[in-house]
Amino acid sequence: MESTVNIYSQKFIKYIKLLLIAILVITEIIVCAQTAIRSPGNRLVLNLTIAVICCLSLAIVETIDSFVIKRFALKMLFYGIDAALLLVMCIFTGNSLLSTLYCVVLTQIYFNIERFRDKFILFMVSCGLYTISFIVGWVFINAGASTINSAVEIVSGLLYGLLAIVLDFTIVQFVIGFYQKNRELSAALKEADESRAALKEASKQLSETAVFEERNRIAKDIHDNAGHSMTTVIMQTEAAKLLIDKDPEEAKNIIISANIQARNALEQMRESVHLLAGRTKTLTLREELEGIVAQTIDGTGIKARCDITDAAVSDRETRFLCNSLKECLANGIRHGKATAFYVEFKADENGMELYISDNGTGVEGKVNAGFGLSNILEGARSFGGDCTFTSVKDEGFEVKINLPAAEGQKLNISAQNEVEND
Repeated sequence: MESTVNIYSQKFIKYIKLLLIAILVITEIIVCAQTAIRSPGNRLVLNLTIAVICCLSLAIVETIDSFVIKRFALKMLFYGIDAALLLVMCIFTGNSLLSTLYCVVLTQIYFNIERFRDKFILFMVSCGLYTISFIVGWVFINAGASTINSAVEIVSGLLYGLLAIVLDFTIVQFVIGFYQKNRELSAALKEADESRAALKEASKQLSETAVFEERNRIAKDIHDNAGHSMTTVIMQTEAAKLLIDKDPEEAKNIIISANIQARNALEQMRESVHLLAGRTKTLTLREELEGIVAQTIDGTGIKARCDITDAAVSDRETRFLCNSLKECLANGIRHGKATAFYVEFKADENGMELYISDNGTGVEGKVNAGFGLSNILEGARSFGGDCTFTSVKDEGFEVKINLPAAEGQKLNISAQNEVEND
């Protein structure tokens, strides 16, 4: 982009310089013509010769300065030559149009000076040089004229020339300022386009990375959860085979527990496969949790009571809550021999809580979290929440999961409050 801007800038400056050279040449032709007409006969040849030589020299010097000289110090040297040529022309022609030549020369220099202070100093010096050269030239040409007429013509001609130089300085500064702002804006717009393209590419890469990470996470869930559940099912069925003759009732309970564990493992695998296939869930969180409870106790004779409110939570939070409920139900049946459960879920702007309790055998003393409970605890903390396990021997087991409120949950609750207030 920077190279493109520079190319356009160079073309713009080139066209300006060509225009100034054209104006310079046209003005010099007019000055020479007026010198030929106005000069007295005894000085016609001298004045015209000096005017033509100065005009040709000025045109050559300005052309070299514009298109050949690059160093600023040399440009200032050439400006000194220009000022000397203009001074000579003023003295021998006394033409008020010489202010136009001053403007052309100054405009060339303005484009090569960066700081405004330096431009203003050059402008003031040029005004002084023009004033001195014009007065000297007019006196030289009009020697012997009346004092009053001379004063009037000098003041009027001088004011005309200085006004032209002032207007040139003002207009050129405006054009340069507008040009520089336009360059800056073009560069900023191009930079913004490049940044947007880079951000778009980065966003695409992040999206691809996020998809890859999510698939890895789902694969890990399948490996950890379903694999653990299936291992447990195998162990339980092996234990049931050994007890089927000695203790049929215990073997039956173990088979029931293995059946529940297998169902949960199958459901987890189905959910993971659906996620890998890119399918979105169609059930609400409440329907998901109630469905898990119903599937777990179906055909087992186990009782359950649910008090579940709905909430707008993310897919990741939904999976965590559902997997936690499955683990707690399976643990209660398999290890605690529970025959009844109570499941409660509530959410407000302060957060959400999933509470599961059973009437199983419980544990004595401190609860030692195994594989499943450890996963629940780590998952809760990954969301910025926590999880507690409470149990008393022969009085059941309780799990309480607390998570911070999700953004969607806050918005949903705020919308509900507004409707209720209306």
